[in-house]
Amino acid sequence: MPSRWADRRLAVMLALGFAAAVPLPLVAGQVLRQWFVESGMSLAEIGLTALIGLAYANKFLWSPVLDAVRPPVLGRRRGWLLLLQVALVATIAALAATDPAAGATTTVALAVVVAVLSASQDIVIDAWRIEMMGPSEDDQAWGLTAYIWGYRAALLASGAGTMLLVGHVGWHLAYGAAASLMLVGIIATLAGREPPAPAVAAVGWRARMRGSVVGPFIDFTGRRHWVAILAFVALFKLGEALAGIMVTPFYRSEGFTRDDVAAVGTVFGLAATLGGAVAGSWLVGRIGVGRALILTGLGQMLSNLMYLALVGGGRDLPMLFAQVGIENFTDGLADAAFLTYLSGLVNRSFSATQYALLSSLAAVPLRTLGASGGFLAAWMGWSWFFLLTTAAALPAMAIMLFLLRRLPPKEAPCTPGS
Repeated sequence: MPSRWADRRLAVMLALGFAAAVPLPLVAGQVLRQWFVESGMSLAEIGLTALIGLAYANKFLWSPVLDAVRPPVLGRRRGWLLLLQVALVATIAALAATDPAAGATTTVALAVVVAVLSASQDIVIDAWRIEMMGPSEDDQAWGLTAYIWGYRAALLASGAGTMLLVGHVGWHLAYGAAASLMLVGIIATLAGREPPAPAVAAVGWRARMRGSVVGPFIDFTGRRHWVAILAFVALFKLGEALAGIMVTPFYRSEGFTRDDVAAVGTVFGLAATLGGAVAGSWLVGRIGVGRALILTGLGQMLSNLMYLALVGGGRDLPMLFAQVGIENFTDGLADAAFLTYLSGLVNRSFSATQYALLSSLAAVPLRTLGASGGFLAAWMGWSWFFLLTTAAALPAMAIMLFLLRRLPPKEAPCTPGS
């Protein structure tokens, strides 16, 4: 283990994971929804904020540009990252100056811009991670662990940190402080090493664009059971997405305070997720990604039932700790197995575009169906709503079992012409 954590690549992935997560709570997560809740928006309106993050579900549309075009400085991966990270600092700072209580239009518009820049940053970081960590499934799993640790640490700093700051300095200065967290990513980008470009990127940019736009999709659709793969990826996080969108108003309806949510839901939740991510990476190495997917997917599905223990119980902090701990630990487990599986599906000649396609599909439920969460919760009531979120995971579990039987993970990595 000491030699593993001495790997310089893991330090870079830790910092890049941090940078990837900083914008998320601010524009498509708990912090923005808390700001809107305190601004007097309805459950239905808060649910619709999921649409702000549609960029995460559609980033594959412009990912070929990031694969094919090389910026004038720092190389194909590092150059794009630096440009995007500087733009994120500026746009989050502009978002900090808005006031949704006086009219949410400007706040939402800037949040959409931040989401597009953030999704673009994700494309480049994912491609760099896959290229940096190499073909080893074990290396990929540990690279993902470092990424998840950084990602969840940023959710703590950008999520709980921002909400705790609000009580002392107000929403505007708290958002301004969150913008400065992107400096971690800028430092990592400058300190990292540019991976060698694959052969497809060594030709002229026009030829690269044609190959990057058409090639990744032809390559992917030439695989066996590709439709089932896409369906599984799109549905795996459906139940979690439906529940996650409505967590903030649900906690508030039970009497939990902003500080409760920050301390338990974010700080303690982070520790549980990090533990789950490490356990998930160990599990992948121990029993393989296929068996790990089955076990962690089942745990992720059943953990949604913990919300039922909170319904109608009021501000029950011990039960909140139990619910948050179980849900976040199982989510960390599932993320490690699921993201390792996705990385194994990618042809390294098209790493940015194909991973963007897969991770975009994984975000579709959160950014589309998740927007209906507010309407569903208001119509069904909290108990039936959380039962629905549990049942929503069943289609993905069925497709997963089909794929693991017909297409074991060792067959998933694809080379040109396969």
